[in-house]
Amino acid sequence: MNQQTLILDLDDTLIHCNKYFVESRNSFANVMKKWFKTVSKQEILEKQSEIDIKGVEQKGLHSSLYTQSLVTTYRYFCERFGRKMKGSEITQIERIGQSVFRRRVKPFPYMYEILDTLQADGHQLILFTGGDEANQRRKITQLRLTDYFDDKIFIFEHKNTDALKQVLNQINADKKNTWMIGNSLKSDIKPAIELGINAIHIPAEIEWSYNIVDIDIEPRGTYAQLKSLVHLPEFIREQVYYRAINPRRDSVKEMLSKEWVYLNKQVKT
Repeated sequence: MNQQTLILDLDDTLIHCNKYFVESRNSFANVMKKWFKTVSKQEILEKQSEIDIKGVEQKGLHSSLYTQSLVTTYRYFCERFGRKMKGSEITQIERIGQSVFRRRVKPFPYMYEILDTLQADGHQLILFTGGDEANQRRKITQLRLTDYFDDKIFIFEHKNTDALKQVLNQINADKKNTWMIGNSLKSDIKPAIELGINAIHIPAEIEWSYNIVDIDIEPRGTYAQLKSLVHLPEFIREQVYYRAINPRRDSVKEMLSKEWVYLNKQVKT
């Protein structure tokens, strides 16, 4: 089988992530409701999301920014309603925020079997993840992912086109045989299409609004959407096979399956 270079995202592609933030945000909003009885839970969550996303866009994906967004949301409502901030309440909020980064993370179903299959098929596996070094390494170590990615692990606080370009330059891969696989349209799929490599979008069950953008760029390679990570090995095998018998074709869009869909200019979300 022809070796492909598979660049895999970590959070919400290989392992659960956003659901822990959803649980934390709900806990935060429930506590805030006790202090600000006239404000709806939805308004609290919307304000926190606005502050959180603004912080990420300006400063990156460092884990400390999430907890800061909770405290800043609390400060916003205190100032709005003329309520005095209390050190004990700030401490409670900080604990809610920090709890996300102390949890034992869980892999998606069959993650290890999928990585075993891709490795056995001879593909080069690259991990490209967003966040701060300490928190991402904690998860990688806990799940023993170095067994699959070895030293080909790239962590960026600003996970964007420039970051992916750095990865491509370091691994020196053939773009036609390189794939970016992830759940985030913003930090996985759009950068891949901008850089002319193949892209596979695997939507998360619960998606962070930050990750949702329109893709208005014409792909130069294959751009597909899979329902689940479990379909990835079969999809790559079929791509390799059909490209082998149709060597002049860069993309195999006519080879359709009920388990995936090929996309052109825009994802419908």
